Amino acid sequence: MNTANHGGARKGAGRKKNSGSFKEETKVIRVPVSLVNTINPVIEIYKSQVKSDVEVLLANDNPTELSIPIFTSRVQAGFPSPADDHLEDTLDLNTHLIHHKEATFFVKAQGDSMIGAGIQQGDILIVDKSLTAKSGKIVIAVVDGEFTVKRLHKYKGSITLKAENPDFKDIKIGGDDELIIWGVVTSVIHQYE
Repeated sequence: MNTANHGGARKGAGRKKNSGSFKEETKVIRVPVSLVNTINPVIEIYKSQVKSDVEVLLANDNPTELSIPIFTSRVQAGFPSPADDHLEDTLDLNTHLIHHKEATFFVKAQGDSMIGAGIQQGDILIVDKSLTAKSGKIVIAVVDGEFTVKRLHKYKGSITLKAENPDFKDIKIGGDDELIIWGVVTSVIHQYE
C-alpha cells in the first residue's frame, strides 16, 4: 500500500502561515463546553478590526495579592479635619474590586461618550460577566459586532444604550440589530496626572 499520498501534512495544503484573522501563528486548544460562551467573546474582540470604544485587557488568572495600608482617618472632601494616622488594616485591591475572578475582565475605555458617568479616555473598567445586566447599569455591549460601553435602559420592551455625553447619540436597539450584553461595569479606575 502506498502511504505517500495519504495522511499527514501535504505541501501547499491548509491555511497559509499568518493568513488568519490574527495574522499570526495559531494553536488549537480544547475548551470545556461550559466555557465556550465565556471565551468566544474574548476571541471576537481580538479579531474585530472595527472601531470600538473599549479595549479588553484580560485579568490575570492568579493576580498577585497587593495589600496596601488603609488608615482610620477619613479624607474630607469638604472642609479639612485634624489628621490622625492610625493604621486600621490593609486593603487588597483584587479582593476589594474583583468579586467573581473567573468572570472578570479589565476593559480600557476609548473616547468620551461616557464622561458624564465618570468614564474618561484611557480609564480601566472592571467588567463582571456573571452579573445580570439590569436597566440603569453601565454595560459592555456588542451591537452588530461592534463593542461599546453605555448605560443600559430598558422600558416597555424597548432597549436603548444611553451615552453619558450630550455630544453622542444613544443607540436604540431595533428588531434587526444584534445585541449581546457582554458584561456589567462594576468599577472604574482613573489615574490623575
